[in-house]
Amino acid sequence: MGAGVVIAGGGLAAQRCAETLRRGGYGGGVCIVCGEPWLPYDRPPLSKELLAPGGGQEASTFRSAEWYGEREIELLIGVRARGLDCDAHTLALDDGRTLSFEQLVIATGARPRTLSMLEGYTNVSTLRTLDDARILRELFARRGRLAAIGAGFIGLEVAAAARSAGAEVTLIEIEALPLSGLLGEQIGRWFSELHSRAGVELVLSQPVSAVSGEGEVTALTLGDGRTITCDHVLVGVGVVPDLAWLGTCGLPTTGVPTDASGRSALRDIFAAGDAAAAFDPFLGRHALAGHWEAGSRQGAAVANAILGREPAAPPLPSFWSDQYGTRIQYLGHAQAADAISIDGDPAQDDFVAEYTRDGGLVAAVVVGRPRAVPALRDRLSYMTERIPA
Repeated sequence: MGAGVVIAGGGLAAQRCAETLRRGGYGGGVCIVCGEPWLPYDRPPLSKELLAPGGGQEASTFRSAEWYGEREIELLIGVRARGLDCDAHTLALDDGRTLSFEQLVIATGARPRTLSMLEGYTNVSTLRTLDDARILRELFARRGRLAAIGAGFIGLEVAAAARSAGAEVTLIEIEALPLSGLLGEQIGRWFSELHSRAGVELVLSQPVSAVSGEGEVTALTLGDGRTITCDHVLVGVGVVPDLAWLGTCGLPTTGVPTDASGRSALRDIFAAGDAAAAFDPFLGRHALAGHWEAGSRQGAAVANAILGREPAAPPLPSFWSDQYGTRIQYLGHAQAADAISIDGDPAQDDFVAEYTRDGGLVAAVVVGRPRAVPALRDRLSYMTERIPA
């Protein structure tokens, strides 16, 4: 089976790659290997619309089954990549089948980090799949007590959805403020105040030191001795590329380094999305992106490379979040800044934070002002040279 382009993974990068290939006139075989038992679907709604009160019950699929059939894109549903033989140009699947390929696109995404002390408990989950979102929806419906470990974007979005549904939420973060490592102290403090105003109990600068319960977690003990009772635990402590299946093929399992077109160091092997560590000319190194827009652009870039087209200019890093009805948008490289200024009123969730280096704009956080984003993109478009370390 196989030949043509085989895409390992069924997420956004895989979808954009397949779409761009067919739109560009590629006439060879295209096969998408989807690990989940569903048509390829969009993941951002899992922590947004799908958890919101009155939100939809099902995943937002990219296309209908008929769409794939009409374009002769083969979907292998509910099967995962298990091994790669680069010399033989074959991909082994976990159901025993082997696919041959002319080009392979590694787009298996990421998997959530877990905490060993919580393994084996039936009421502990992460949020990465449709099934994960359904578990949380059921908890919110009965207004259970949620303990969320990790105040990154997943933890914050789930906390916002839970509170909006009337559930009790305790958000536990080992750092002093949410997202301060990425966005700085001022914006970290704003996130903390946003959730506190909504009734979330934030427990900052505290690790989880012990777990109580038989089969199900009933309480978490913190480093300072406090006890947090709960009905469910969400672990939101980040993700890692889902690449253990690469084995000893010669590619790193911490993220496949690629050029601007998604090419890896191995012939006919490409990578896109959360599995790829694309070269970032602004940082001067390969870096994981981990966001929706990057996955979309990288999937299309790989397809264009296979079609023999020149790569487009590298995209500006960006992502968005919705919390308590407020749109939060981020552009650029905040970690390169040496100063930050705020225009607007953070207390009213209406402001723009501009990050500068030597007086020049390098990043922005936009809260409640989506119309400000295009102008900020234009101002950041000059970022074509490496940012000094």
